[in-house]
Amino acid sequence: MSNWLLNRLFEAGDQPEPRFAFQGTVNWMRALAEVVNSGVCDKENLKLLYKEVQRRNMNPEADNWVFENMHMAYNNLAALNTLNNDAIDKYDVCSSAIVSWYYVIYFASSAMIAASSGSKQENHTATARVWQADIAEKKLIPYPFSLYLSSLVVSKAETEIAIYRGSNKFSLNDRSGGLEVAHGGIVSYLKGTHKYKREEAERRIQNSKEFKALKVDNFRKKIARELRDKTLDRGQVNFLIQAFRYRGKAHYRDSIFLSYGDNHIDSIGQLIKDLNTVALGFVRAASYYCSVRVERGTWDLFVDDINNNTRLSLDVDAMKV
Repeated sequence: MSNWLLNRLFEAGDQPEPRFAFQGTVNWMRALAEVVNSGVCDKENLKLLYKEVQRRNMNPEADNWVFENMHMAYNNLAALNTLNNDAIDKYDVCSSAIVSWYYVIYFASSAMIAASSGSKQENHTATARVWQADIAEKKLIPYPFSLYLSSLVVSKAETEIAIYRGSNKFSLNDRSGGLEVAHGGIVSYLKGTHKYKREEAERRIQNSKEFKALKVDNFRKKIARELRDKTLDRGQVNFLIQAFRYRGKAHYRDSIFLSYGDNHIDSIGQLIKDLNTVALGFVRAASYYCSVRVERGTWDLFVDDINNNTRLSLDVDAMKV
């Protein structure tokens, strides 16, 4: 069967190979879900992770921001749960499921930031930067959400990636089957996101006044590399940045690969199930962290209130501690 649309987009020269785009999308989420299903976000493990976290001084305004963002995460989790359980044709909802998944992660991350420092960010990029400083670097989120890169400079990032990888040889080309394969895929997506963010930053640098003033065409000269690396060293990669890239790939740039061409209905069904698993694990972790930071007793009041007044069908168990 001829793929007229795909051929047309390929001729335009800016379309990914559908097989590899699809493979990376389903395999990363499968890897994350396998780790979550191993128990890392179970109640006992989360209690252990957050047992040393101190309750902060009372800050009602910041607590309001925690509760508002966790409620929005719960709304998106409810949508994802319905897409997973009730949608008849999973192809119809796969793109929407990824968007709902992302906003679960985003709003839960914003709640964690509010619980940590009480700060508010104006956009997704700023949220990811503060989440790394407030949460990831302080080891306040369980693996697999905890991996991050402190710089976009190639030498620094590759050193950190090598530490995460160790002797693991698996990648996103391998369908996850066990925690070792899953870890290889998770590290591979981290590496791929580093490449994506580095190239994005390099394009931005090449369009800057500072770069144009050097009168060069690339980064071969030392002065150009120094300008590049100074900027790249301020960059970073973390789970929230990976999630933002994932949403963009599936919802914007590479959207054709999800519901067009070859039939992968079993993989799509598993993908939506895995999205739900991963989002649920992240909400559990965020809930435990936020509960030990907000004013004593208010987390239980928040969960009880949602339970008594929500019109959503999703049980509030995910936020109970």
